[in-house]
Amino acid sequence: MPESQKSPRADRRHVAVLGGGVIGVSTAVHLLRAGAEVTLVTEGELASGASGRSLSWLNSAGVRSSEYHALRMAGIDRYRTLFAEDPSREWLQFGGGVYWDKGDDAATVGRHAYERAHAYDSHLVTPATVADFTPGLNPDALAETSVYNPGEGWVSLPHLIEHLMGEFTRRGGVLKANAGTARVEVDDAGRAAAVVTPGFGTLAADAVVVACGAQTPDVVAPLGVRIDNGSPVAMLVVTEPLEHRVKAVLNTPRAAIRPNPGSTIAIDHDWYEEHIVRDASGEYSIPEPVVDELLEEASRLLEGTPRLKADSWKLGLKPIPGDGEPVFGELQKVPGCYAAFTHSGATLALIAGELIAGEILSGARHPMLATFRPERFEA
Repeated sequence: MPESQKSPRADRRHVAVLGGGVIGVSTAVHLLRAGAEVTLVTEGELASGASGRSLSWLNSAGVRSSEYHALRMAGIDRYRTLFAEDPSREWLQFGGGVYWDKGDDAATVGRHAYERAHAYDSHLVTPATVADFTPGLNPDALAETSVYNPGEGWVSLPHLIEHLMGEFTRRGGVLKANAGTARVEVDDAGRAAAVVTPGFGTLAADAVVVACGAQTPDVVAPLGVRIDNGSPVAMLVVTEPLEHRVKAVLNTPRAAIRPNPGSTIAIDHDWYEEHIVRDASGEYSIPEPVVDELLEEASRLLEGTPRLKADSWKLGLKPIPGDGEPVFGELQKVPGCYAAFTHSGATLALIAGELIAGEILSGARHPMLATFRPERFEA
């Protein structure tokens, strides 16, 4: 919504949003657009958690529940709107996606058939035909049968957060960064009433949003709320700049890659999880030869198999609820406290922020979030 269409409210509500990742920032901006007063509280710097190390593939590919698919498609729609405002942004692009299974053409064909049955744009490609759909790939590295999804894209979440924070500031949002580990405080009636932080003390609020990535279950646990946590440790590698023609996101058995701003490539996967170690201070590390191996796997996917050099790599928890489905909405046990916890943080960031903000300010539950309520883990 343009700033000129902002609808002021006579009863301006003050909402505290915990979390400096893309869902927290998106929710904060959508609340401001609707006329609320917002304080955004971050444990560290903005985008210092999972949003700073996400492949951020915008998609609804493969098999999932119909409700989850619908929400992801709505999420992609919001990115399409943002992309249409300025298609030249190098941090948000729609270049499609390429996928193949581990030497199992039948599984790849089955995935394609499922997607087509759900009207998800899907094409089967071979090493000989892939260049007709997307450039920059090494056909010798592809499986005999792959799926190409032209409607998919990618976003650099740190850049998106920076973009949204410009609006956050213009609309009068208050940022409390590097606040340390925060907790939600309830009043005598059991309603969320404040956020308590080591850095800024007690911040009173009419409602609280907990969007702390993989730490969200830990933040709500002292409130007597259980959310199962299946978050694994993951890594994102960003290369040094290189010349390449890659447009699509690639999801392959040994490397997942996408273009990245500054002529770089972002790379991740999961086969190396067993090599990640955590020290006594809680910091994660991985042997550099494992990073080099991932770079070699990624290099094989690119035309000319260029030598890829890592500019940086970041490790940490990848937010995934225990049952794989998103967690969105007000906590039944703690009125006024809302949780936002999902694996698909990139794809859902804009739509989740919009719908959660709407629920907070209207008091009405949105039907698209009906199956994603936090209380399902209590059953």
